[in-house]
Amino acid sequence: MADDPTAIKTSRPAIRVGGKDSESVTGGLLRARVYEDVHGLSNCELEIGNWGPVEGEHSGFLFFDRGVLDFGKELEFKVADGTLFKGRITAIEARFPEGAPPTVVVLAEDRFQDLRMTRRTRAFADVSDAAVASQIAGDHGLTPDVGISGPTHRVLAQLNQSDLAFLRERARALDAELWVSDAKLSVQPRGARRSAPLTLTYGKELREFSVLADLAHQRTSVKVSGWDVSGKRAIEETADAGVLGGELNGGDSGPSVLRAAFGERNDGFANAVPQTGDEARARAEALLKRRARRFIAGHGTADSQPGLRVGTTVKLGGLGPLFEGDFYISGVTHLFDGALGLRSELSVERPAIGRPR
Repeated sequence: MADDPTAIKTSRPAIRVGGKDSESVTGGLLRARVYEDVHGLSNCELEIGNWGPVEGEHSGFLFFDRGVLDFGKELEFKVADGTLFKGRITAIEARFPEGAPPTVVVLAEDRFQDLRMTRRTRAFADVSDAAVASQIAGDHGLTPDVGISGPTHRVLAQLNQSDLAFLRERARALDAELWVSDAKLSVQPRGARRSAPLTLTYGKELREFSVLADLAHQRTSVKVSGWDVSGKRAIEETADAGVLGGELNGGDSGPSVLRAAFGERNDGFANAVPQTGDEARARAEALLKRRARRFIAGHGTADSQPGLRVGTTVKLGGLGPLFEGDFYISGVTHLFDGALGLRSELSVERPAIGRPR
């Protein structure tokens, strides 16, 4: 491991249950998995040994009294001085393997679980997406941290959708991302989701990595069409690589590489049903950005660090001029077991390929 003061020096995470450090869960932890991505709703799965001395008199099941592990209890997964997950226990599983002691598995979800389990049909009139997001946060006792801008909609309909599914749909339409921290619900553009950048070098902190530059789903432009009922006119808005702005960092974007290699490849969407030009423009830009950012997609395994979270920019080194440089973490799975200890599996992306030197 590189000599980095932010790197984790221990191979075992610490577990807190009900707001307190749990030595029994931490010490008995056999396997752990923590997952998060840009869509919101992180989850955690822990497998713990469930057989041993009970009250110092005899051997028996350790966690079946529901005193430590119980439904609804807060569960926190910590490494070094950082928290990688905080949520509440939603499931308990017992495992009885052949030739090995019994284990108990607990599964937990973060506060988005409240939104996932609330399904509604309702309509919002003359409202912005920011106002809708703030209302949904308030519905669940969360403090809104909303930084999105966009048009005012004549009507927004939530049709037999969970609050989480509806909020995800609105976020995608405006190129925004969702995350929750303690009691704060954030709905922010990707550019506002900033954290201290980390450097990972192949052969050091970055254990293994694969990366793909793929033009299959790239387009040189995206057009969104609709109909303005009150104005009685057609709506048509187009977005191209110009909307990527400073995300390219001097590289060549997927749309520009596609144009140079194969010519114009345009795409149109007539099923987005925008009601105003502003709504169509926002949707076209969001669609092109989402595709362009997947031009370069990588997956790898790295030494775990508290800062390896969705939304973090990582500077990957040792990969050559085409693929080294800044990437955005779009998904991360933190893993622990007795054989390999702690490590993090990363999904990263960016909209541009480097130029040969």
